[in-house]
Amino acid sequence: MKVLLYFEKEKALRQSGIGRALRHQKQALESNGIDYTLDPKDSFDIAHINTNFFKSYRLLKKCKKQGKKVIVHGHSTFEDFRKSFRCWKLIEPIFDHLIIRMYRNADAIITPTEYSKHLIENYKGVTCPVYSLSNGINLTDYAYSGKKVKQFRNYFKLKSNDKVVIGVGLFFERKGILDFFEVARNMPDVKFIWFGHLDKIMTQSKILRAIKKRPANVIMPGYIDGDIIKGAFSNANLVFFPTLEETEGIVVLEALASKTPVLVRDIPVFDSWLKDGINCLKAKDNDGFIKKINHAIYNDLNSIKESGYKTVKEREITLVGKKLIDIYKTVLEN
Repeated sequence: MKVLLYFEKEKALRQSGIGRALRHQKQALESNGIDYTLDPKDSFDIAHINTNFFKSYRLLKKCKKQGKKVIVHGHSTFEDFRKSFRCWKLIEPIFDHLIIRMYRNADAIITPTEYSKHLIENYKGVTCPVYSLSNGINLTDYAYSGKKVKQFRNYFKLKSNDKVVIGVGLFFERKGILDFFEVARNMPDVKFIWFGHLDKIMTQSKILRAIKKRPANVIMPGYIDGDIIKGAFSNANLVFFPTLEETEGIVVLEALASKTPVLVRDIPVFDSWLKDGINCLKAKDNDGFIKKINHAIYNDLNSIKESGYKTVKEREITLVGKKLIDIYKTVLEN
């Protein structure tokens, strides 16, 4: 079996969760000895399309004409496009149309959680099987490294007694960046670092204004990959992810894999696999976030860290790869 992993506009999206998901797919197949290609002109048995743009749809139709099976990855939903890019309300009807025509014509859809599976199954006209499968995580990549921690602390010139909370994401209102700023404003003795970037032309005006007026204890280094951010995940007192809507949230997997407590907004996507006080912390609003951050900074959360790690081990990339191959085989046989 040879798989086409197709990703349109890869360079533009590589900093997003979708971009990281493609890397995880490649790792999942490699770890299980499955041949794949990124070139649609190459030979392959099944297409796994990760994007919903015009070339993606043309490829889907071409594969169908050739009698090849097509899996579309449900990274996106109607719900998680809202409160994202500049002028998202104007773009939303086009975006929804692009998504639904891909989903309606797929032989199968893979999406990261039971929550997003339920959403997609209830979109009008979607009749193919929808599989829930985590994006997965390479646990080795996020194992503790003193060298990486040192790089992180040196990069930000952190003192030994600094309390550090990190957030990761594009400059989307949906990602909770406005609440991140507001919580930081109420906790001036804690350093808050937001890793991420989005071109100004794509960023909502309210977000640009908020960034300019952000509190002095919020550091925004832009997009940083590699050892520095992995050191941040390992060394931070807390990973704060106040997102309003997700299909999974790779940031959460990265935090759990780093054995660092993660604080998330109490929203439906996390209901089935994250439990407040067991493997994570949850809150519904900024007052709750502030209380939970103080609790995380000044209390021992080892049991939560260990439970979180057990949760993410179930989403280890090799295990995800085995399940992915099973889905491929099922789709091919049907």
